[in-house]
Amino acid sequence: MNKNVLIISSSLRNNSNSETLAKKFAEGAKENNNVEMIYIKDYEINYCKGCLACQNTGKCIINDGVKDIIDKVKNADVLVFATPIYYYSVSGQLKTFLDRLNPLYIADYKYREVYLIASAADDNPSAMDGAEKTIQGWIDCFDGVKLKGIIKGLSC
Repeated sequence: MNKNVLIISSSLRNNSNSETLAKKFAEGAKENNNVEMIYIKDYEINYCKGCLACQNTGKCIINDGVKDIIDKVKNADVLVFATPIYYYSVSGQLKTFLDRLNPLYIADYKYREVYLIASAADDNPSAMDGAEKTIQGWIDCFDGVKLKGIIKGLSC
């Protein structure tokens, strides 16, 4: 079955370790799927204001790059988050993006596969635990969304 795969790269550096891993993931996924890669660094993404207006309207009141991405997230069968590990968690850019996906709560967002791609300078696999917990916390907000796998780039 052909799936829509959306890869979100959150590194601010071109050709970073996490971005390189994400590109390799995309190459493999393109064999049987529709794949799109989005680079958060190419969008202006502001912080969530916590106003919860999106819970009534299904849309965020902030007019920035998220409005160009959220429908792609909503329509993806497979969602891949690629991040460098900063202080044992996801990048701030990715966390801010996840916070801005709040309108999905009333969009019947469910039954998606999620993958995490992370790279760290640390060589200890536990360096990824915080990132996994962050992604799992986001996933837990939706029915049927599952963390299907993690690619860990250690000692990068």
